[in-house]
Amino acid sequence: MSEVINNRKFRKQTLKKLILDLHNGKPVEEAKKEFKKIAEGISSTELAEIEQALIDEGLPVEEVQRLCDVHTALFKEGLEEAEKPEAEEGHPVDILKDENRAIENLINDEIKPIIEKLKKEATKDDALKLLEKINLLMDIDKHYSKKENLIFPYLEKYGITGPPKVMWGVDDEIRDALKECKKMLSEFDASNRSKIIEKVEETLQKVLDMIFKEENILFPMAMETLTQDEWFNIMKDMDEIGFCLIEPEYKWRPQRDSMEKYGKELADENTEKEYIKFETGLLTPSEINLILNHLPVDITFVDKEDTVKYFSQTKDRIFARTKAVIGRKVQNCHPPASVHIVEKLLSDFKEGRKDSEAFWINLNGRLIYIRYFAVRDENGDYMGTLEVTQDITEIKNLTGEKRLLSE
Repeated sequence: MSEVINNRKFRKQTLKKLILDLHNGKPVEEAKKEFKKIAEGISSTELAEIEQALIDEGLPVEEVQRLCDVHTALFKEGLEEAEKPEAEEGHPVDILKDENRAIENLINDEIKPIIEKLKKEATKDDALKLLEKINLLMDIDKHYSKKENLIFPYLEKYGITGPPKVMWGVDDEIRDALKECKKMLSEFDASNRSKIIEKVEETLQKVLDMIFKEENILFPMAMETLTQDEWFNIMKDMDEIGFCLIEPEYKWRPQRDSMEKYGKELADENTEKEYIKFETGLLTPSEINLILNHLPVDITFVDKEDTVKYFSQTKDRIFARTKAVIGRKVQNCHPPASVHIVEKLLSDFKEGRKDSEAFWINLNGRLIYIRYFAVRDENGDYMGTLEVTQDITEIKNLTGEKRLLSE
């Protein structure tokens, strides 16, 4: 047994050195030769542990993200040969894999043939057809959102934070690349055909590489780590985000004992035990929940320890939220590229430099107003941050007065 442990320890140390050598410019093919000597039996969990260790030791997440594809090329053969847990029909992982098959079919059967036609003859009609298919592929945002908002929070609870951050960063690169493809195709110019085709093909390859990383690294690691109850919670929240290119025919249910446990917890949550007294009245928990969910704004509260404690669930919520976010550090709820903005905002609130901040963005033709407020107690001590998000498109267009009821 000690020999096996020592071998694993030696392999981890060797693999860590190989990855660091890659970051320092070592050729991939040369690294592959060294890797093959120790690659037998490598698992997705082991690879995640190595990346996590490197990040913990100071290697920036952005640097790991930059060479993510190089890492995949190095470990590809070993990961393909490794045994992986199988997901039951309708399990969240099974659904995510079905989405991957739909993504692959869209790319291989519909998008690539149009690209080949464009290579032979640059026509506006084919460019518009390709734009239509890229628009369909944009549905991949739902697929990535389910990973980021449902699976990653649970992995974080088990101390696996680095690899999810790296993958989220690459997801965002793909999102941005797809938007760039759309822009280039909507402004199609035959003289720029080769550049457009190159960009689209490069983006499609990134999408396909991500499928490999999910199915050979993320999904096996998550299945080995998460409990049935956690997967059931993920299953329940998937509908809130939606599905990519498919509609699941069957939804998985865990074993009976897990179901009974969940049913009891749900019943306890819904039991009205008492009124909650405020300075200006009394309300039951049910009334409070209904009031918050009927506000014309979406709210999220992060406590003084930067932990997400609550979000309202309005009918037309602007940004997706799932229950998996509760108890999660707010820094982990944002892609790596924007974490520094979150940190600066929280620091300003905690140090008393600011009491509020506002942003506004255009989203799908709507003007979205996002405000942040420092929540302080009667002594002025910082207790957390309140995020308030509102669609102000109609408000911005108001003119004159309205004094009568609508018909």
